[in-house]
Amino acid sequence: MELLNQIFPLLLQPRNVVITTHQKPDGDAMGSSLGLYQFLIQFGHAVTVISPTNWASFLSWMPGTKNVLDYERQTDEANKAIDAADWIFCLDFNTLNRTRRMEEKLGNAAAERILIDHHQEPQVDKFAYGESDTTKSSTCEMVYDFILASGHDDKINLAVAECLYAGVMTDTGSFRFPATSANVHRMVANLKEKGLDHGPVHEALYDNFLENRFRFLGNVLLNRMEVFYEYNTALISIPQADLIKYNIKTGDTEGLVNYPLSIQGIKLAAIIIDRGEERKSSFRSKGGFDVNSFARKYFNGGGHFNAAGGQSKETLEEQVTLFIKAMKENKDQLSNYQF
Repeated sequence: MELLNQIFPLLLQPRNVVITTHQKPDGDAMGSSLGLYQFLIQFGHAVTVISPTNWASFLSWMPGTKNVLDYERQTDEANKAIDAADWIFCLDFNTLNRTRRMEEKLGNAAAERILIDHHQEPQVDKFAYGESDTTKSSTCEMVYDFILASGHDDKINLAVAECLYAGVMTDTGSFRFPATSANVHRMVANLKEKGLDHGPVHEALYDNFLENRFRFLGNVLLNRMEVFYEYNTALISIPQADLIKYNIKTGDTEGLVNYPLSIQGIKLAAIIIDRGEERKSSFRSKGGFDVNSFARKYFNGGGHFNAAGGQSKETLEEQVTLFIKAMKENKDQLSNYQF
């Protein structure tokens, strides 16, 4: 995998470009994809953004979202764009299998794949160019750095700024997570100087839910959360019946895993959701407990040191049993948390 700066001189030559990200894109995935899209189209590139799946409705305000292809619903159109591409930017994922049904198509594409990502253990042999930096707060921060390093800071218009701000803000937990570096604050200051109005972005992301989501949240915290104080751990397990009862859509469970971390003494928080065809797990931690290694070892997943996820075809009950077993096997780390 060659360095990203080798493509800087090529930005001025219009190309067919595809930008894609991981399945069920979050704010950082969609923000980085659309921020890069809004940047590249200013050079005359023909750019197509493809999401492997649908996305949360609260992300649809982002400039350019109406042009994003959903691979599962627009497969033929998306495949044509991939076949015609000279470059395929792969944002916010480290391995091709995180693109779900797109994996084989991306792997066989003739285009040069370009990685911009901040997750651990990237599949470097699959990319012609790229950067993987786990110290970065978000892929949006990395796209911002890419734009600055390319010498085209002048092309950060309002559309670029809104998309990149949305991603870095959500991935840093509104700038409270440890990865919120001085560079992140300098980035936000620069975006503000370029005209960003951050208030409407926050409202679009956090003040845009339906009533059913709040009733679902109440049910989750009252009936689906178990706290293991001996292990400084909390687990939320959600059956598919709850998703159906409360008419839960993509994005409605976003951020639920963070709630138990607000409980005094909790070091590890987990959520396991039965989505029918598979069980999805998310893990968050405070301090020195490595949920990336935890997810890789027990849940066929991975991610960051303090934020990771996994998936399984086993039943919800089997995944809960596995989690409790894994928690107990890590008792020495979990029980000795120092505040």
